[in-house]
Amino acid sequence: MATVASAPTIDPKVSAFVARKQKMLINGKWVDAASGKTFATYNPATGEVLAQVAEGDREDINRAVRAARAAFESGPWSKMPPAVRGKLIWKLADLIEKHLEEFAQLESLDNGKPLGIARIADVPLTVEHMRYYAGWATKIEGNTIPLILAPPNKFLAYTVREPVGVVGQIIPWNFPLLMAAWKLGPSLAAGCTSVLKPAEQTPLTALRLGELIQEAGFPDGVVNIVPGFGETAGAALAAHPDVDKVAFTGSTEVGRLIVQAAAGNLKKVSLELGGKSPNVIFADADIESAIPGAASAIFFNHGQCCCAGSRLYVEKPIFDKVVDGVSHSAEQIKVKPGFEPDSDMGPLVSQEQLNRVCGYLESGLKEGAKAVTGGKRHGDKGYFVKPTVLVNTNETMKVVREEIFGPVVTAIPFSDPSEIVGKANDTTYGLAAGVWSRDIKKAHTVAAKLRAGTVWINCYNVFDPAMPFGGYKESGWGREMGHEVLEHYTEVKSICSAL
Repeated sequence: MATVASAPTIDPKVSAFVARKQKMLINGKWVDAASGKTFATYNPATGEVLAQVAEGDREDINRAVRAARAAFESGPWSKMPPAVRGKLIWKLADLIEKHLEEFAQLESLDNGKPLGIARIADVPLTVEHMRYYAGWATKIEGNTIPLILAPPNKFLAYTVREPVGVVGQIIPWNFPLLMAAWKLGPSLAAGCTSVLKPAEQTPLTALRLGELIQEAGFPDGVVNIVPGFGETAGAALAAHPDVDKVAFTGSTEVGRLIVQAAAGNLKKVSLELGGKSPNVIFADADIESAIPGAASAIFFNHGQCCCAGSRLYVEKPIFDKVVDGVSHSAEQIKVKPGFEPDSDMGPLVSQEQLNRVCGYLESGLKEGAKAVTGGKRHGDKGYFVKPTVLVNTNETMKVVREEIFGPVVTAIPFSDPSEIVGKANDTTYGLAAGVWSRDIKKAHTVAAKLRAGTVWINCYNVFDPAMPFGGYKESGWGREMGHEVLEHYTEVKSICSAL
């Protein structure tokens, strides 16, 4: 635990939490793995062991699913009025807000992100997300339907929305707490019960959240949290025959495995997957806002964002100016451990991710790309990479076609605005895109043609609980956030009665 002890600003409660062996939450109790096994998590800033966590596998998933099923079918959760459910979710949001600093520190230690970013983004957004869905608990409605083939007043036909049941939720490591909220908020509002598996790299905030779920007063078994590896716990959850729906955020490659595993009982599946998002800057854009916007689009959260603007298309008259500006922004980024007060960018999450990103950099440079800035690892301790701007790239290169998931942007000039939509859409992904132009007609015309679930115009990375988020093509199925996500956690029942 030397890593934690060396952090001078760490909260004693956080230090104590990290130092103890972490268990899993099943049916309202904190228990060891059935196998007794644990696994280590690592501080990305140092590479040293951070915590020891119970390693869940198939038997632990079985126990958690049984608890969730009982809570859904016969427990107090199934009899609870929506208004009470909503108040519990709101109380949980209040508790998260009360412990904001604690969660921010855990997130920085576990994921590597700057503590300041976790304080102003990850945790506050989590709080507001939970409050948004607390309000939805009382607003899930059906419809009355006038039948078109029956005489008036012969039948009463209507629909109701009912909770889908037991939900398996598999959370990524890039925004561990916020992504847990994205899954739990609508699930709890709809009246479902959950088995949540946090990423093995970043389980700590999910486990602390489990303690607050108990403190808020949720009945036993409504939320169960089973840390473990994707190949064991995650696979068992996705394939479990008594799980009614699985929600997954992560890579497209793993998303395909989730779909295959879910086929056994044809459970519902929602997927928020990878991206290779185009960010298009026209010559008539407001350059003073487009340059920092393009830099933020790729460098926010170390580039570990599925919607990162990693393909930067710039109209030729302003290409050099934009590349210089984005490169200058990259060079001003202070790459330091997340607990350093002036840290702008922390380490990548793991040695595996460091190897992945550095492998892409080597590939791009070998194929002829030029690094205007960055292009290599930062330092020799921890998992740090220099923010990188690549030019002299083309559409055949891996750095242009494949998701890197790191602070690496390929800048590509274009001269014919009529061809840019085809270039932007030339990807297997379709999660997000950006358009920068003072010509609002042109901006909206281009946005309408882009095959992406979210298109930002003259901005980037704007998220709101009320705005749905998800992808076209291989970027996923379904939507997170907004009222659309509730469709994934509810079943529609039609009822028709003779009068």
